[in-house]
Amino acid sequence: MNGVEHDSFTLTRELKAPVEMVFKAWADPDAKARWFNPPVGVTNVMREQDFRVGGRFKAKWPEGRTTDFQCEYRDIVENERIVYVYDMHIDARKISVSLATLLFEKTKTGTKLTVTEQGTFVNGYVDAGSRERGTSDLLDALVRSLGN
Repeated sequence: MNGVEHDSFTLTRELKAPVEMVFKAWADPDAKARWFNPPVGVTNVMREQDFRVGGRFKAKWPEGRTTDFQCEYRDIVENERIVYVYDMHIDARKISVSLATLLFEKTKTGTKLTVTEQGTFVNGYVDAGSRERGTSDLLDALVRSLGN
């Protein structure tokens, strides 16, 4: 298993928005474009989304080094869960294959969102926690996009 590293993490966010709105922020391409963004200063983002089991989501930003995120939805239960697998490339180098599970839970004040990710980092890529930090930053952007 030379050059392979594994990691997993679980993150949660409590949102004041209803489950339907939080789920839509993942499912609707326009809503997702408001928060699923590259680092600050990168403006040229290409996106494609086909939100259905077997459908794909791709995001690519070719400024500086090219980052390419390619996901396939494997399980979708409206307003309850989304499961997808994705490959991440930096420039022409594949750095990871990951499984992500999102759970949406109605609470008295809105929604509890739980994201669990299991990552396999390949081709000598050493993650050192950057995937978890990046996912946490994206979830914070999601929270802001929903007015929390």
